[in-house]
Amino acid sequence: MPGLIGKKIGMTSVFSADGKNVPCTVIEVGPCVVTQIKTADTDGYEAVQLGFQEKKEKHTTAPMAGHFKKAGVAPQRHLAEFKGFEEVNLGDTITVDLFTENDFVDIQGVSKGKGFQGVVKRHGFGGVGQATHGQHNRLRAPGSVGACSYPAKVFKGMRMAGQMGNQNVTIQNLQVVKILPEHNLMLIKGSVPGSKGSILIIEK
Repeated sequence: MPGLIGKKIGMTSVFSADGKNVPCTVIEVGPCVVTQIKTADTDGYEAVQLGFQEKKEKHTTAPMAGHFKKAGVAPQRHLAEFKGFEEVNLGDTITVDLFTENDFVDIQGVSKGKGFQGVVKRHGFGGVGQATHGQHNRLRAPGSVGACSYPAKVFKGMRMAGQMGNQNVTIQNLQVVKILPEHNLMLIKGSVPGSKGSILIIEK
């Protein structure tokens, strides 16, 4: 589906028509420029590559500089491909006007990294045993992870302690509450993945 690249600004809240206080995420969406148009004849599939946020040419590699020069646009910091665009040309600028209020969108981003975490925080385990009767260091332990005689191994995918967060996450069917085209801003109902300043992919 068509979409744009954006940047998470932060969170706020607005009042709806019926007086409810709605928590919203503020996203700077676009403007994005068309840097490449892929066709079934040359690339095997149809898509439009968009760029977001200009950067200096001295910070661009030579192959990417040639890529942007061919499109006739300034070097871009972030690139993403979208399908479903119609009648766009190289160098065109697409703004937040692509979306309308009360639209539903899917937003993809990289979740906040939380480092190495135990099973209670990472998977919601309840802990083992009681807080007394002689035991003092087993409250947040995972417990048994497998049988010892057969199959004598720990199965793949066993929920254990490990790296938490810092993964690609997509949240679907988020409602567009408000659009401020003069500032390239969009207000989305609820929360979206990532920290302030992180890059997001917003698709219809």
